[in-house]
Amino acid sequence: MAQIVVISDCPLLRRGLKQVIDAAPDLRGTFVEPAGEYDVPHADVAVVNLHTGMGDVLGLITRLDRRGCVVLVLSPSVSHDDLLLSVEAGARGYVSQSAAETELLTALRTIASGRSYFSTSFNRHCLDKSHAHITVRERQIIDLVASGATDREIAVQLNISQHTVHSHLDRLASKTGYRRRIDLARLAMRQDETTGMRPAG
Repeated sequence: MAQIVVISDCPLLRRGLKQVIDAAPDLRGTFVEPAGEYDVPHADVAVVNLHTGMGDVLGLITRLDRRGCVVLVLSPSVSHDDLLLSVEAGARGYVSQSAAETELLTALRTIASGRSYFSTSFNRHCLDKSHAHITVRERQIIDLVASGATDREIAVQLNISQHTVHSHLDRLASKTGYRRRIDLARLAMRQDETTGMRPAG
């Protein structure tokens, strides 16, 4: 049974989330009062929902990530920039606060299993047509960067060396003009329903 801790500065939301989580047979929820440095008990996943500003949210995500706690952000924001900053800080998931209960539970189970989850309103779309020579492998690396994976994690998942990952990232920088991870993540998550590209073989 996955242990879920809820960190929110909204008492009603904390109570509601705990009820939803505890009703799932494979999940167990606790909640934490938002005070000080958030003395969070051990948990498999931390659901973070704060309205005190992105600085506080990002700082908490970083602290939890360093402790080995997987973070799912439940956000009132629909900003892609906030999503990308959360991913860069270490979050493995990002769900809209307006998401249905079923999507929240799906996100929690996905995160607890070691994968990443982003709300349907933040689905990653294809890269812009101007970057028409992105290979399948490069696209895989961009998607993993967008999910918050480190170079080492990318290497393990794709069964390649970290040196090879760095080489791909260098080539992507040359092709796209983007070298920072957050820019590559923004590229992967760009929503453009009218354009797209197919990775080259």
